[in-house]
Amino acid sequence: MQKADGMNYAPKGQAKAVCSPGEFRVGVIGLDHGHIYGMCNGLVEAGAEVVSVFDPDPAKVAKFQQAFPRAVAAPAETALLEDPSLQMIAGAPVPCERGPLGVRAMRQGKDYFTDKPPFTTLEQLAAAREAVRQTGRKFNVYYSERLHVEAAVYAGQLIQAGAIGRVVQVIGLGPHRLNPASRPPWFWDPKKYGGILCDIGSHQIEQFLYFAGAKSARLLHSKVGNYHVPQYPQFQDFGDATLLADNGVTHYCRVDWFTPDGLGAWGDGRTFILGTAGYIELRKYLDIAREPEGDQVYLVDAKGEHRLPVHGRVGFPYFGQLIRDCLDRTEIAMTQEHAFLAIELGLQAQAQAQWIT
Repeated sequence: MQKADGMNYAPKGQAKAVCSPGEFRVGVIGLDHGHIYGMCNGLVEAGAEVVSVFDPDPAKVAKFQQAFPRAVAAPAETALLEDPSLQMIAGAPVPCERGPLGVRAMRQGKDYFTDKPPFTTLEQLAAAREAVRQTGRKFNVYYSERLHVEAAVYAGQLIQAGAIGRVVQVIGLGPHRLNPASRPPWFWDPKKYGGILCDIGSHQIEQFLYFAGAKSARLLHSKVGNYHVPQYPQFQDFGDATLLADNGVTHYCRVDWFTPDGLGAWGDGRTFILGTAGYIELRKYLDIAREPEGDQVYLVDAKGEHRLPVHGRVGFPYFGQLIRDCLDRTEIAMTQEHAFLAIELGLQAQAQAQWIT
């Protein structure tokens, strides 16, 4: 699995079907971001069948079919939305198009699964909330930096088991490699990608809410800037934010596009979780200058110092839980309010950010 480019990073895990063949059929709309491959990998490993695909670009469709050969190319979006045999629409179009696509899918009786950020405006979020209320369908979001990282999955299990006591603070660092030559025009336009705190910042906020066990939170401060790409003056290559959860847990996150070429992965993603009885550090994608394999969990508690390499040992339970949620109408994988709250806070952080450069 390539780790040089985050846009095309698509983890794979062990197959563990939670449904019968043909029971959960997925149609894919929108191939603008490579995360759609990770999304579909997880669904297929959990027993889903990706049976159809639509994108206006035939080259993108052909490439997708190489990875998912059972996906039949559809002539139009409506062919998938109106297909009564599909349980879910999965999509990764341009970020500003994700929310409206989800509303259309839900109004056609489909559950929806999209890449983050699912929205670029608070108005899109409000429209999706109303569609969920009216239709009873699910609007699911691929917050991959927790859901598709075994170190993060394991950290959640440790926290739930009381390994570090009560969580006090979560710090999230989300650096990314820019790879400017490979980026499409929409990537540089904040109106289309939402801004850095809406986009990759929502990953960090979602993890904070989850690890903190928070039901709500408020933004304290945020800022953004453009330090190194003056040719795209509206683009933001740096952002950070500070939040406070309803249960008193604090959060700081920093996201940026400054991963140097010498790093062996697209970003040295780190999460630090402080508790009253210990702390956890996650080195998600590699352990620099020591170990190229990611999913390194460091735990310090009353018993000592522990390095726990968990790659290939934990799996990705979210996808199976997601499928069962859609089939059983439960909320095990992620509550709807949690999925919406993470991006709502990201949008607020983006809107209120001080421009510092």
